[in-house]
Amino acid sequence: MGKVTGFMEFERLEEDYKPVAARLKNYEEFVLGLDESRAKIQAARCMDCGTPFCNNGCPVNNIIPDFNDLVYRGDWRSAAEVLHSTNNFPEFTGRICPAPCEAACTLNVNDGAVGIKSIEHAIIDRAWAEGWVQPVSPTGKTGKKVAVIGSGPAGMAAAQQLARAGHDVTLFEKNDRIGGLLRYGIPDFKLDKSHIDRRAAQLQKEGVTIRTGVLVGRMPPPEAGSRVINWSRETISAEQVQNDFDALLLAGGAEQSRDLPVPGRELDGVHFAMEYLPQQNKVNAGDKLKAEGIRQIRADGKHVIVIGGGDTGSDCVGTSRRQGATSVTQFEVMPRPPIEEDRPMTWPYWPLKLRTSSSHEEGCSREFAISTKEFVGDKGKVSGVRTVRVEWQEGKMLELPGSEQVLKADLVLLAMGFVKPVASVLEAFGIEKDARGNARASTEVTGGYATSVNKVFAAGDMRRGQSLVVWAIREGRQAARAIDEFLMGTTLLPR
Repeated sequence: MGKVTGFMEFERLEEDYKPVAARLKNYEEFVLGLDESRAKIQAARCMDCGTPFCNNGCPVNNIIPDFNDLVYRGDWRSAAEVLHSTNNFPEFTGRICPAPCEAACTLNVNDGAVGIKSIEHAIIDRAWAEGWVQPVSPTGKTGKKVAVIGSGPAGMAAAQQLARAGHDVTLFEKNDRIGGLLRYGIPDFKLDKSHIDRRAAQLQKEGVTIRTGVLVGRMPPPEAGSRVINWSRETISAEQVQNDFDALLLAGGAEQSRDLPVPGRELDGVHFAMEYLPQQNKVNAGDKLKAEGIRQIRADGKHVIVIGGGDTGSDCVGTSRRQGATSVTQFEVMPRPPIEEDRPMTWPYWPLKLRTSSSHEEGCSREFAISTKEFVGDKGKVSGVRTVRVEWQEGKMLELPGSEQVLKADLVLLAMGFVKPVASVLEAFGIEKDARGNARASTEVTGGYATSVNKVFAAGDMRRGQSLVVWAIREGRQAARAIDEFLMGTTLLPR
């Protein structure tokens, strides 16, 4: 463990942020990670619990007490090795994971949890700075070919594990750069894309072939109402990729956004978050949208309403503020959660409580228990949102009479989550779907992640639906193990 009495001597330390005025001037990361001395103090608080609930609270089962102890003792290189033993990409999770491990920390019962996420962040940044992160080559080649379709965290993790097992892996991505929703769903100020590029280079040195701009399967026709981004230049049929490879993993994201079909939905200025956010990321990468025939959706000088109170909505808030929005208001249909959770009732599980993100702190009005009735327009463009206050009784939403009002809006961003993967991709392979539209596949030790189609597997959002980056990494790793066992009859990859 860290220091025996550390949890009694030291308080929880939070990572610092650059001032709001400074960070709104650009799209750069603004979190100031813990330095060596502060990370050591935070690691000293780890209690070496008899049952480390944090391990199970973490979907990839990071060996948290061990790397905390190593940081406390100053053995950063060993801490990085322990961290990488369960997590392929700690720089992703150390930045954007909501840290369910901290909710499960024993100290969180009646005190501030150990800052596990900030320690993880410090370890991996130190590992990259010191040159400890190096390609891992396989001891031999199997001669088996595996296609991984979708290059988000699930696909990247699976590709890396399979390449290290000696298989010839090709990672397909329909858009122009790998990373999936990490690349085009997460703003740069939360996750600089150089972190993805660095891992892409590592994957290639480990033998992974990366093919971008290639759509495998098919996308729905435009008249089907799909607004999923697709910047592919080439299409490969499901039949061809099945013939060319010994095994396939479908690891695409849950990209089908939840819509809000109320009157006025067709008005100009009402957009999905995933129409809006990827464009700014492309601009940040140096792309010229006009040259690609894309009209950028911008918030400059506009009254912006973001519908949806989750992380994607928060990302829209932060991006709108950086673009110079006049005002930003975020809607949530559920009531305002309590500021503090009822810890005896919820620990060690993820609690319901009010969460204020860094984007909210940059300037945002938040409205709870509010429902959208109509988008109001003027000459074909949105000019306002008609709303009504609601209350919840026995799980049913009831509108409050006399509470309707129209709020000014020049731009409305729909950020109500994602309902399922792109159905046409699964249909192209003839894969059986579950009731939610995801690929039907279990997580059993034997036969896990296998779909109804021979040699085709599914993981991440494609299998479980919209979820966290850390769950995607876990499923990618486990699916890689299942594929390795399917191809070779046995496997040494960790589960």
